[in-house]
Amino acid sequence: MSTQRVFVARLAGCAVFDPVGDRLGKVRDVVIVYRSTAAPRVIGLVIEIPGRRQVFMSIGRVTSIRSGQVLTTGLINVRRFEPRPGEVRILAEMLGRRVELIEDQGRAVIEDVAIEPNRLGEWSVSQLFLRKPKTSASPFAKGPTTFAAWNEVAEKRTPGESQSAEQLVASYSELHAADLATTLLDLPERRIIEVARELPNDRMADALEEMPEDDQVRILERLGDERAADILDQMEPDDAADLLAQLPEKRTEELLDLMEPEEAEDVRTLLSYDPDTAGGLMTTEPIVLSADATVAEALALIRRHELHPALAAAVFVTLPPFETPTGRLLGVVHFQRMLRYPPHEHLGAIVDETMEPVSATASAAETARLLASYDLVSLPVVDAANRLVGVVSIDDVLDYLLPDDWRSQDAETDALKGGAL
Repeated sequence: MSTQRVFVARLAGCAVFDPVGDRLGKVRDVVIVYRSTAAPRVIGLVIEIPGRRQVFMSIGRVTSIRSGQVLTTGLINVRRFEPRPGEVRILAEMLGRRVELIEDQGRAVIEDVAIEPNRLGEWSVSQLFLRKPKTSASPFAKGPTTFAAWNEVAEKRTPGESQSAEQLVASYSELHAADLATTLLDLPERRIIEVARELPNDRMADALEEMPEDDQVRILERLGDERAADILDQMEPDDAADLLAQLPEKRTEELLDLMEPEEAEDVRTLLSYDPDTAGGLMTTEPIVLSADATVAEALALIRRHELHPALAAAVFVTLPPFETPTGRLLGVVHFQRMLRYPPHEHLGAIVDETMEPVSATASAAETARLLASYDLVSLPVVDAANRLVGVVSIDDVLDYLLPDDWRSQDAETDALKGGAL
């Protein structure tokens, strides 16, 4: 086994492989238990396997940790991980804790934890990476950092004081939105809210969009009115409308009044449609251009990193105005078609006029049938005057067709036998 010291924050997200090189999952956390006379002992890893199920893998199953990957014996118990009394997750519960440096009586915050094995292969906490209070009044300044052994610090928390969630948030910064949502919901209840309060609005919006509706409502309602409105502003309008639809009408109006007027207008439009219609499923922010726009202009808009992949598959050509509800819909230009033409070509010359839009009042079932029949990833939605009011994407339909608790279902339960992977 490798004797390399491993910092846990860097270990998060690393791939886990079996002996023949097949990927089993990825690391989500490290579990330790405290000891009275020695540094905490590492007992295992929390691994996310397919189906977004988080399971426990004993540290004894680990054969090597190196080069950003974990090699194992290949045997994983697939029972969902539930922390037992006395067990502590380093990322979820230890990062951000305040400690006192025994030697100089100074205070610091744990930013990372190093683990390593001894000669017998037993892993334990070997070192803490700490940040001391800043010495400058500048809002951009950070305190000095230092390393300390476990026996050189002591936890010191004021009664009722919340643990800092800043470092935990930093360790989540690169997670995919779906992984961030899963990781958040796996935290203790109090910790979920602490981390949610520290996450930037756009990241919290991303995470909420990937959560079951009950969890969305539960978290949003504990963040305060102003923060909740800021997060709703950052969400896709259709996702924000779906969330607000779960709240009492009075509460919905209160939050809409606090949102940015343009964002609130889009959400109000979506809320005016029955949720079982194309209007209720659509998003109001497709890419809309004039017939005189060029392929180069369209491709530049599609390249925006924040654009959802399904919405980047096509641009919609209309008469002015070019914000929904637009002028009359002229047709669609698919991304693949644009790649076949020179950058200076006008969209009006290559527009697909054969694609039939769907009415905003069409049923969700009819919308799904059209997407499937023509192998589309998005479908224009129009009003009675043939003005583009939005776009239904394949992910919108899937969210509608799948059961409400699909995110929490274990996708591989039926395929796994014998309790091991």
